[in-house]
Amino acid sequence: MPIVRDPLDPRISMWHFLAFCMRFFREKMGLSLTQCGEIMGLARSSVSNLESGRRRPQDDQMRKLDMAYGTGVLFQVLLWFARMAHDPDWGRQIGRYEEEAVSIKSYHGQVIPLALQTDDYTWAYVRASKFKDLDASMARRTAKKKAYWEKGDSLLTWTVLDEAVLARPVGGREAMRKQLEHLLELADLQYVSIRIVPFSSGEYMGVDGWLQILGLEDRDVGYSGAQSGGRLIESPGEVRDLSITFDRISVKAASEEASREIIKQYLERYT
Repeated sequence: MPIVRDPLDPRISMWHFLAFCMRFFREKMGLSLTQCGEIMGLARSSVSNLESGRRRPQDDQMRKLDMAYGTGVLFQVLLWFARMAHDPDWGRQIGRYEEEAVSIKSYHGQVIPLALQTDDYTWAYVRASKFKDLDASMARRTAKKKAYWEKGDSLLTWTVLDEAVLARPVGGREAMRKQLEHLLELADLQYVSIRIVPFSSGEYMGVDGWLQILGLEDRDVGYSGAQSGGRLIESPGEVRDLSITFDRISVKAASEEASREIIKQYLERYT
């Protein structure tokens, strides 16, 4: 027998409310998952994933539902509000996107991104965090790093760092030496690009906080970081703006080869 799941609680978030409405209207219209999939141009399993909140719908899919159900722009507006509203489940959702990503572009002006960290570097920041169970936090981060690199060359990595990241001796001189050696090893991989924005570049847009752009098979999503949190970005227009910001930061960065030389200069300081 097919597994019948209870509908999501629409009070949890706008995404849950949208998924709840998708299932409510489909069942009200007497449509099966397969029939609804034919309307949206999706497989039965994809519709099930949308209604369970495991995947996020797109603009064209919501337009097709509005046309089929005669709901005007209801589903399109619900999608807009879901994208604009705070999502309490954003952490889990961005984790799913990272698993699906074929490319990840990131910029950071304060810390080396988790995927590029050595364990000693990671542990230094875990100890400096507000988490009570440090071992559990470290285990989660270590597992996330391992899963990231298990994808091999199927995941393209573009990283831009401020030179200040290299100057900060996180974990002490020995830990930082190993971290910079690790960056150089990663930079030699064909599917990894690491570039440094040198101090000599002067002012640039990166002072606002760190950002990440995840390239999925069918679209891009973004994450904009800030003190005590951040925001998952799924609106195509906002993701495009975030991509432009990343490009403008990248213009200030040194070339890959010149960035290696900058890293080597700091490595000599820690040796």
